[in-house]
Amino acid sequence: MSNINESGRIIDLHKEIDRRGNLTVVEQMKDIPFNISRVYWVYDVPGGKNRGGHAHKHCRELLVAASGSFNVTLDNGYEKRTFFLNHPYQGLLINTNVWRTLDDFSSGALCLVIAEDPFSEEDYIRDYDDFIAFIKAKE
Repeated sequence: MSNINESGRIIDLHKEIDRRGNLTVVEQMKDIPFNISRVYWVYDVPGGKNRGGHAHKHCRELLVAASGSFNVTLDNGYEKRTFFLNHPYQGLLINTNVWRTLDDFSSGALCLVIAEDPFSEEDYIRDYDDFIAFIKAKE
């Protein structure tokens, strides 16, 4: 059984402060511990709805609240931990084999996702019971 604190952690990203507007940059293998293969964003999430609801077998991800705020609940199969994301200069680094659910999106929220791997349906576990069985089989 892995510790929930190993499932994900908030990392501070470099914030360049400028009176004309601030800038944050993420570089692979410098700011995050993986090469970037895919970037996507989630937005216009209706009130009361959630996103995520899956785990990845191999792909690590960095989630950033590029605008607005939302909660991310991580579940390692034994424990859960919820993170509140609301700063564009912080990201939640999510390790493999972790179920994630995103909810409580503020109006206008934009979740930026930086992924280690290209999309592969085989990497996803989309059923929670299958996720629990997968985690128990790894013990």
